[in-house]
Amino acid sequence: MLNLKTSLIASTLAIASIGAFAQTVAPAASTPATPRVDQREANQQARIAQGAASGQLTPKETNRLEKEQAMVNKAEANAKADGTVTRHERRRLHRLQDSASKDIHHQKHDTQAVPKP
Repeated sequence: MLNLKTSLIASTLAIASIGAFAQTVAPAASTPATPRVDQREANQQARIAQGAASGQLTPKETNRLEKEQAMVNKAEANAKADGTVTRHERRRLHRLQDSASKDIHHQKHDTQAVPKP
């Protein structure tokens, strides 16, 4: 019975991960790469998800932080729109991400929490 459960879980995870690999697309040659921005974005999304899962973030806080991440994504897309990301645009993206990171930290460590049942 344990082997059946293990194999079902493994196959479910394998099937679920196929979609993630299928969505990974190499950036076009004309699209400028911003690997540091993308990595920080992924780290911040993971921090928000962890905070929501652990109860450190209330649903309202989570929604606000997700909107802030969407704003950073939009700023990145705007910076890439002309085919190049200038030093000024990179600096602005990093400042936006610094601010978002501080907001995540403050919200995760404030006294508000989701009540446990």
